[in-house]
Amino acid sequence: MKIVVLDGFTLNPGDLSWHELAQLTPCKVYEHSLIDDVVIRCQGAEIILTNKTPITADILKQLPDIKYIGVLATGTNVIDLIYAKQRGIIVTNVPAYGPDAVAQMVFAHILHHTQQVALHDKAVKQGLWAGQRDFCFTLSPLMSLKGKVLGLIGFGDIAQHVAQIALAFGMKVLIHTPRAKVALAQGIEWCELADLLPKVQFLSLHCPLTDATQHMINAFSLTKLSSKVLIINTARGDLVNEQDLADWLNQDKGFAAVDVLSSEPPQIDNPLLSAKNITITPHIAWATKEARQNLMDIAVNNCRQFILGKPTNVV
Repeated sequence: MKIVVLDGFTLNPGDLSWHELAQLTPCKVYEHSLIDDVVIRCQGAEIILTNKTPITADILKQLPDIKYIGVLATGTNVIDLIYAKQRGIIVTNVPAYGPDAVAQMVFAHILHHTQQVALHDKAVKQGLWAGQRDFCFTLSPLMSLKGKVLGLIGFGDIAQHVAQIALAFGMKVLIHTPRAKVALAQGIEWCELADLLPKVQFLSLHCPLTDATQHMINAFSLTKLSSKVLIINTARGDLVNEQDLADWLNQDKGFAAVDVLSSEPPQIDNPLLSAKNITITPHIAWATKEARQNLMDIAVNNCRQFILGKPTNVV
């Protein structure tokens, strides 16, 4: 049995080890693969591991030996799941490998916005503090989180971690999910989306990308928000209509902090790249070393269980 890893670099840029995977069966790891490389590189393989390299029906038709595809992530949209099922190919993913890491990034963006650490650090190093009459100075209003309202759209593992952190800061948490949630912790309340949007000072997206949620943040929903809200997106770029958000930001109606965009790497004409009042990080919320190690461990165990005839985390 042979394993091929098509794009191992983002998971393991060199600080982790593929040793445990190689212990299972012969293994070839490629740091990156173009779609045109897949068929050649996977000839004779029974197991493919991929992160973002697409595995289409056309590719699988040319790889009759494939029995298992392991996605080195949670999302499986890079796989033609319908054809894989028709062929009897097992597909697995890695769920819930780093909810704490993503929640940490949510609050990194929130604290970046409320405390303006980078702005003041730069000013101090440019000599602005040295020239002050008083012992301190501020370049922008600073904001306490206590008593503020955080809205969460979606309430899976990541959002629940975010909510715990928010409660520790003394925030109130409103959540919206398709079905009402009951028996929530004190300080957390479920409500309809239309009721949630006008009440929040912070809005964080944690729902899956579906036909119903695509572009849920758009010109219409943005009008429902109160002034100067911070929108945080660490989920999927296409939850947001990026042109609508850019227009809203450029009118100084609010702020945004995003870790995901509609296409990655972004197109140079993506309107958010030149918008005002936005902070963008390059899809790194998931990428702490600890989260990546956990992802690696789960992915290896997924392969191990498949080889043993007991597949787990099957999608």
